[in-house]
Amino acid sequence: TWCCPPTPTGWSTTPMPAWDDQYCTLAREILDHGQRVHNRTGTDSIKIPSWHFRIDLKDGFPALTTKQLFIRQAVLEILWIWQARSNDVRWLQDRNVHIWDKWEINEEGKWIDEDTGKVLKSFDPSFAHTIGTAYGYVMDKYRLPQRLIDSLRNDPEDRRRVVSLWQESELDTAVLPPCVWSTEWDVTDGKLNLGVHQRSCDVPLGLPFNVAQYAVLLMMIAQVTGLEPGTMDWSIKDAHIYVDQVEGMKEQLRRWQEEEPKPAPTLWIDPAITEFEDFDSSAACTSVKLENYEHMGKLRFALTQ
Repeated sequence: TWCCPPTPTGWSTTPMPAWDDQYCTLAREILDHGQRVHNRTGTDSIKIPSWHFRIDLKDGFPALTTKQLFIRQAVLEILWIWQARSNDVRWLQDRNVHIWDKWEINEEGKWIDEDTGKVLKSFDPSFAHTIGTAYGYVMDKYRLPQRLIDSLRNDPEDRRRVVSLWQESELDTAVLPPCVWSTEWDVTDGKLNLGVHQRSCDVPLGLPFNVAQYAVLLMMIAQVTGLEPGTMDWSIKDAHIYVDQVEGMKEQLRRWQEEEPKPAPTLWIDPAITEFEDFDSSAACTSVKLENYEHMGKLRFALTQ
C-alpha cells in the first residue's frame, strides 16, 4: 500500500478543482486499500469493487489539472459513438485519433493481440476495420440518440430516459462489451442531469477521458434541447489500476498533494448550434474549446488490451 504525504502549507488560495480532488481520492483509495487480482488481460490490476461520485458542472469543466487531458480526442470519440453512430475505427484514424487501434478487426475478421500475435476473437470478415456490434453500432441500430433528444424536447418530465449500450443480442459479435454501458437522463428545474454506469474502469487512462467526454455530451445535448447542464452522477463497478500504471499514478498523487493547484478550466461550445448533428466532428473539432486550461504536464500510462 501507499499513503499520500501530508498536505504542505504555503499554497496560494486557489483551491484544487473539485474533479481533481474526487479523482485523486479514488486513486488513493485503490492504492491504499485495493486488492491485487488476475484478469483476462494477463496484467494484474489493483481494484476496489465499486465507487460513486457526483460532478456539478457549475463548478467548472471536469478536465484534470494534475495531468494533461487531450480534449480533442475525447470529444471526437464521443461524437464517433453518439453522432456518427459508427463502429468503424478508420473514422477515428482519419481524424488522427488512435485510441481504438488495438481493438480493430483485421481484413480476415480476426481481432489479434498486438504483442503476442494471438487471435483473441474471430468475426465475419464483413466486420473488418470495426469493433464489431458495439458502441456506435448499437446507437445506430436502436436510434438511441435521436430517441433521447426527441424525449427531452417533447416530454421533459419523462422518467424512462435510459440509453443502454448493453444489448444482449449484440454482445457475442462485439470485440468488447461496453465499459460505460448505460446513461440515464433527468430534467429538474430546467437543468439536464446525467447518470452514468460503468461496469469496469481503467482509472489512470479511461476515467479522465470518459468523464470529460460525457460532460461535453451533457453540455451539447442540453444546448440543443434548450436546457442548462446540471450534474453527473457516476457509478463504477471494478475501479482498477493496472500494476504497470502504479508509478505514474503515484506521481499524479504527489502532484495533487505537493504542487501549486491550478484553477478548473471552462468549456466553450459554439452557441450557434441548435442541432446535435451540426457539432463539428472533423479533425479540427471546432465546435468546442477548452479555455483557461492549466495543467501539470503529461503523464504516460500503459494501455492494456
